[in-house]
Amino acid sequence: MLAYRPTVLAAAATVLALVAFPGSSGATIGKSPKHYVALGDSYTSGPVIPVQRIDPIGCERSTNNYPALLARTLHIRDYTDVSCSGAKTVNMTAPQVVPLLGVNPPQFDALRPDTDLVTLTISGDDIGFTEIIFTCARLSVTDPFGNPCRREATAGGGDFYAQRIAAAAPKVARVLAGIHERSPRATVLLVGYLRILPPAVGCYPVFPAARGDVPYLDGLEQQLNTMLADQAFSHGAAFVDSYQGSLGHDVCKLPGQKWVEGTAPTSPAAPVHPNAIGMQQVAAFARETLANLDEAKAVG
Repeated sequence: MLAYRPTVLAAAATVLALVAFPGSSGATIGKSPKHYVALGDSYTSGPVIPVQRIDPIGCERSTNNYPALLARTLHIRDYTDVSCSGAKTVNMTAPQVVPLLGVNPPQFDALRPDTDLVTLTISGDDIGFTEIIFTCARLSVTDPFGNPCRREATAGGGDFYAQRIAAAAPKVARVLAGIHERSPRATVLLVGYLRILPPAVGCYPVFPAARGDVPYLDGLEQQLNTMLADQAFSHGAAFVDSYQGSLGHDVCKLPGQKWVEGTAPTSPAAPVHPNAIGMQQVAAFARETLANLDEAKAVG
């Protein structure tokens, strides 16, 4: 995924009460949601994190991903998780063929008129997250101290990875509109991606990126999260800022400190994906956002 502009998520900051920030604990949830639907990609589903569901097995849904943890924390009895590894925005309305002869139905099929909470993490696969990782890893072999990935991405004068992020924005907007259309009473949380890399100095080969590409890739992830925050602000959703909250917990940290695994995981999780601790933290950020929303409603 992958740049944080100095204007820290300006759109999200405009609606401070709607965003979860670490250290703002103490707020409580008022009325617990009655029907919760979790949508999204592998940063929602939690591949490899025990225990893996089999409905279908190719979606790699964990019973301990952030939606499951949030549902348990809020004591939500009517809870549906349709997230799936590899899901793109198109898979909200179209079925997704997954490994082992499985098919995940359109994720929007789970939405109902009485759904009152929806969480969503999406667009990493729209921008080709896996391709970016492997491309940058391949280029780092011949230029480990330079910035070959950035040079290739900007060779044409622009930045084609940044352009992919911009192209994903209207797709995310359509997804949010579709949620509101199908579940008009729902509180919608658009959940950002956990920080993958530190701001400057990497940890080759834990994450195989050339030295000069570490800040570039981190910058791309910031751009992605900024885009999501902008879309949340513009389309009636609250943004959960997992990126800012995970500073100091990137892939370069020790086991027990990192919330996202490197290319060779040291705990049960997919490479370059959240581990169990990361999922716990995202669930906490989402819960904090809901608490802030309740407080804002009470004040307003």
